[in-house]
Amino acid sequence: VSQALSGEPLTVYGDGTQTRSLQYVDDLVEGIRRLMRSPETRPVNFGNPVEYTVREVAGLILKLSGSASKLVHEPLSQDDPRQRCPDTTRAREVLGWEPRIEAREGLKLTLAWFDGRLRVQ
Repeated sequence: VSQALSGEPLTVYGDGTQTRSLQYVDDLVEGIRRLMRSPETRPVNFGNPVEYTVREVAGLILKLSGSASKLVHEPLSQDDPRQRCPDTTRAREVLGWEPRIEAREGLKLTLAWFDGRLRVQ
């Protein structure tokens, strides 16, 4: 995000086909609040079950930011997983929690937050 907002090349590790799920911080905070108020003692995963390729996320960041940055590819770390997508079943069933902010909206909010911080610097 900061690379796109600063007009720097946007780094994508690997070919960008690996998948990630995006979660906006407000959704995470709400999940943690619910967990703290519950008697649940087992592990609970928070996240978003919708997956995007890293290439899709990079493209969305460029589009939403209006950046003219180009993508640059760097080698993928050997221990980087091809897929990251949490199983949020327990959060939904035990806490009644589900993410509410979809990726596009979360990225818009994140870009605005970063842009405000970068302008101060």
